[in-house]
Amino acid sequence: MGNKKNRRRLKNILPVFCLFLAGIWMLFETIGLTTAQAQPPSGLSKIYFPLIFRSGPFSWPTISLNQVAGGLVQPTSITHAGDNSSRIFVTEQPGRIRIIRNGALLPTPFLDIATRLSNPGGEQGLLSLAFPPGYGSVRNHFYVYYTNPVGTLVIARYRPTANPDVADPIGEEVILTIEHPTFSNHNGGQLQFGPDGYLYIGTGDGGSGGDPFKNAQNPAALLGKLLRIDVEAAITPPHYSIPATNPYVGTPGYRGEIWALGLRNPWRFSFDRQTGDLYIGDVGQNLWEEVDFQPANSVGGENYGWNILEGLHCFDPAVGCVMPLRYSPPVAEYPHSPDCSITGGYVYRGPGNAAMQGIYFYGDICSGNIRGLQRLNGSWFSNLLKTAPFGISTFGEDQAGNLYAADYAGGSIHQITSP
Repeated sequence: MGNKKNRRRLKNILPVFCLFLAGIWMLFETIGLTTAQAQPPSGLSKIYFPLIFRSGPFSWPTISLNQVAGGLVQPTSITHAGDNSSRIFVTEQPGRIRIIRNGALLPTPFLDIATRLSNPGGEQGLLSLAFPPGYGSVRNHFYVYYTNPVGTLVIARYRPTANPDVADPIGEEVILTIEHPTFSNHNGGQLQFGPDGYLYIGTGDGGSGGDPFKNAQNPAALLGKLLRIDVEAAITPPHYSIPATNPYVGTPGYRGEIWALGLRNPWRFSFDRQTGDLYIGDVGQNLWEEVDFQPANSVGGENYGWNILEGLHCFDPAVGCVMPLRYSPPVAEYPHSPDCSITGGYVYRGPGNAAMQGIYFYGDICSGNIRGLQRLNGSWFSNLLKTAPFGISTFGEDQAGNLYAADYAGGSIHQITSP
């Protein structure tokens, strides 16, 4: 008799309990508290395996794209000189640097080095530009990153003429060259001065697919790495020195220039101008795009996993991979179709646009998707914010911190705002 009552009671309670569990799951789905579908590689404890969330418990901004300039040819990077000139500098892949001032594209290029480049197109050409701290006052030179006619990666220094809007194309000083002879793709291409005043350089793994030469995990190669060098303390040849605090200085078999390794093709990295944290958009192989992260207090040496892993997933071998030493998993990933190639961006710290503050904006050149990424209590949340009607080749900031995105095919620059 008692057993029958218990069974009837259980029969009545069970549907309610199931509905309760379903409700909890729907709540977790709504606020983003479900992990990405990825299995950690062998040896990676679940304690350290990052939880990569969906939209999260945030009110995400509605963003707009407002064109500020057009008439460019294949823009590859956007930056400023930090000299209070209100100029925006844009590199064009065929070998020119253009200036935008007050919404107008100046007709004369700031620099034209097209004759020094390989046939621009694909992933080769003029890829980046960086001005050192104090440009226009205590320093009067800048740096470019390009591929030469045989595919070598070149970091070079140039200077402006008496006209601050025109640089001298003749007086090139080559700082660093990295051989890249076999394939034309995966050149990396980012230059950025860090909060420490050193120049950071993002290099690709040497090209083809799958990193056939294993450059990204090879400590004796400069390809597939994030490099850190001092270019301001050595103006005369050899033009740069290796900071004594680089993580592998004095380590047998390692190049001292290496700050981090295990990258496939880092296409745009940036430092949060408020915190100093580093974000890297690393282009994936066929399935996954990723965002890597390095906190401001890092001493370097992170290994981001390629080509052992693609995103959070085993790549070589396809199953049962073992994470490398000092492995740092991505904090965000997304699959292909319609996306296919990440474009790393910036954490917004500019004027106004309150809803955008503290969000890392990144995109995709194939789909035009723009996503936001932010962290809460050690967990990362990402959300699709907008689909641009163009492929995004780069993001950039002006001196005030306003954020811009480039239309690669259309040759236009758009400011990102939140009404």
